Formats: sequence, C-alpha cells, structure tokens
Amino acid sequence: MAEPFRLVVASDIHYAGPAEKARQDYESRAVGNPVLRLALRWYRHYIWLRDPLSHTHMLDRFLGAAPDADLAVVNGDYTCDSAFVGVCDDAAAESARLCFAKLRQRFGDRLAITWGDHELGKFSLLGGAGGLRLASYERLRGEFGLEPLWSRELGPWVLLGVVSTLIALPVYLPEALPEERSRWEELRREHLAAITAACDRLQPDQRLLLFCHDPTALPFLAEEPAVQRVLPQLDTTVIGHLHTPLVLKQSRLLAGMPRITFLGNAVRRFSTALRRARLWKPFRVRLCPSLTGCQLLKDGGFLTAELDPAGRGAARWRFHPLPW
Repeated sequence: MAEPFRLVVASDIHYAGPAEKARQDYESRAVGNPVLRLALRWYRHYIWLRDPLSHTHMLDRFLGAAPDADLAVVNGDYTCDSAFVGVCDDAAAESARLCFAKLRQRFGDRLAITWGDHELGKFSLLGGAGGLRLASYERLRGEFGLEPLWSRELGPWVLLGVVSTLIALPVYLPEALPEERSRWEELRREHLAAITAACDRLQPDQRLLLFCHDPTALPFLAEEPAVQRVLPQLDTTVIGHLHTPLVLKQSRLLAGMPRITFLGNAVRRFSTALRRARLWKPFRVRLCPSLTGCQLLKDGGFLTAELDPAGRGAARWRFHPLPW
C-alpha cells in the first residue's frame, strides 16, 4: 500500500525581528483616547496576547516539533506589523525576512507561503493607524518573490493558496489610501481571474485543499461560479487569522449578526465578516491557530494531515499543541 502524502501547516507566526521588538507598546501608542487605550491594554493583558513581541521563540519550537512532510504550508501573518502598513515598513520586512529564512532552512522547496492580512497592512485595532499599502504588495511580489496565488499537486490532491485581503477587498478597501483604491480593485479582479483559471483546471478525479488566511474572504469566493463548481471536490479549507478556536466558536455563534458601523473600523470589519459567516459552511473550514494561541487559553499549535494517495478518503487532520 502506498504511503499517504503528509502535510504540516502553521499560521499566524507573527515573528518580531530586532527592529520590531524595539517598538514596545506599539498598539496602545496608536490609540489617542485614554479610555480606549485602557480597554485595549486590559484586553491584551488578559484575553488576546499580553506582549505580542515576546513570542519569537515559538517559531523555533514549531520548527523543532514539526515532522518531515511532503509539503509545509504557512498560512499568513509572518510579522507583528507594528507600523500597521505591512511589509513596506522596513522593520516588518526585516521580521518577514528572518521568518522566511528559518522556514526555508527547515523545509527548503517543500514550502508554500500564503499571504496574510498583516503582510499588506490594516488599520490598528482601535487607533485607526496604518492601512493597506500598495508598496507592501509590490515588496511581496518583488523583493520576497511571493506570488499571490500558489498551487501544488500531491497525486490526486490539488492544494491552492489565495490572498484573502484581495478577495475580501470590499471589506478592506476603506483602509486603503484613496489614490491607491482603483489599483487595489484591479489587483482583485486579476486575483479572482487567476482563481477561476485554477478551478477550471481541476479535473473531475482530483481533490482540493484550499488555504485562505482570513475567512472573511469565503463568502466572496462563494459568489464566483468557478468556485461554486468545485465545491463538491473541496475536502477542507484551512484558515488562520482567528488565532484561537475560541474565536472560531464565537464566530459561529454570532453568524448573521448585523453590520456595525458606528464603533470604529475594527468593529465594522469584524461585524461584516460575522454577518456572512453562515456562508463559511460549504467550505468545510478548519482553523490552524497561531503558534501561541491566546493569552487566556494558551491554545496555540500547528496542524498535520495525511492525504490518501488514491484520493478516496478525506484528509486526516491532527492538531499539535505548543504549550507555553
């Protein structure tokens, strides 16, 4: 009997190089309102992540614990994005460069890299600083040599990685500079065309694994006829972005909630995603948490999967915790 194909998947590494580590308390300093600043510090301290710049060692722990695999997939967010503008910020670019070097040293050409939202930039949680930057897109394509869409085949299995920020651009576009918005819309059209072409190439006897960082993109993907046609062949969609299963559970409970526009951009973005979260179901979503998880539960880790070489059975997934 043929051996199964083996995958290892990590997401939301949020590596901090020396320049980003020097930006202590960067998120709170972006909030001008003292009440909101206090609320953010409480949330960070007890719930989300007390010091996001102090978990760089978790990448080395993952690399030491990860088994050999036919393919390693990393599913977005490689820096702390401490300037909130993605990798056009030199400090964030340094973090990404160091992170990718470690990943490539371990996995070589058996590595597939999916873009996350923090590679391109986004508004800070409560401060409204930063946002999407075309310079970050161009740096990812140029200096880092990363394609927005990647595809690999393992026997009958087709693995496809997409850029969630481009797909969900109607949600993210208010965070772009006005003079860059038309170019972002053009890039979105190009990316959707590439996804359509990849779906059209899928043969009837092939199985599909989709890698999409932010599940906000999934309802937009569901509108694409080519994606609709291949959903019966889709085994799993691996998402990141949420960091912890706790958020995924709450997202399912709050699916369908109304869109909230008067409490700031972060709430607008999150409520927009939740309003359409019921449309995630056909994508057979599986969360890959961040390496650290959240402060409250310390529930981070990574995934492995075994794929039937004949493509007859479902992918067999396993979660590997990384306690801290």
